[in-house]
Amino acid sequence: MDAKRFAALAAAYGGDLRRWPQADRMAGTNFAASETGAAILGHAGKLDALLDSYDVKAPGAALYGGILRTADRHLVQRRRKRFWWLGLGLAGIGLAGAVAGLALVSVVTPEIQPDHYVLDANATAFGDAGPDGETVEEDL
Repeated sequence: MDAKRFAALAAAYGGDLRRWPQADRMAGTNFAASETGAAILGHAGKLDALLDSYDVKAPGAALYGGILRTADRHLVQRRRKRFWWLGLGLAGIGLAGAVAGLALVSVVTPEIQPDHYVLDANATAFGDAGPDGETVEEDL
């Protein structure tokens, strides 16, 4: 094993040879007996000690409460969006049904021919109201 490979393994797995891959442990133990190997393991051991001493502090009450409020607000917005999309989907289904019904009625309904009745200026919905029309009085 050369110094470059030994330094790469020490950087990757640390100064404790028990953490190294099984295939490289024996060669690493032999190289660690040299002066260069001992220096590399000493540096890796110091880095391991620094990393092991690092402690993550618990979050404060303000941060904890802020996270919970943000999560709650996010959930409420998500529910509102889901409800809005549900309503929009139902409206789309209704519109699609109305268009399909209109298409069905227009295809199935036979075309009705008009009576060839020509409306003139004296025609009303109740009949002809012109001067030539007969007026009928009914007894009430």
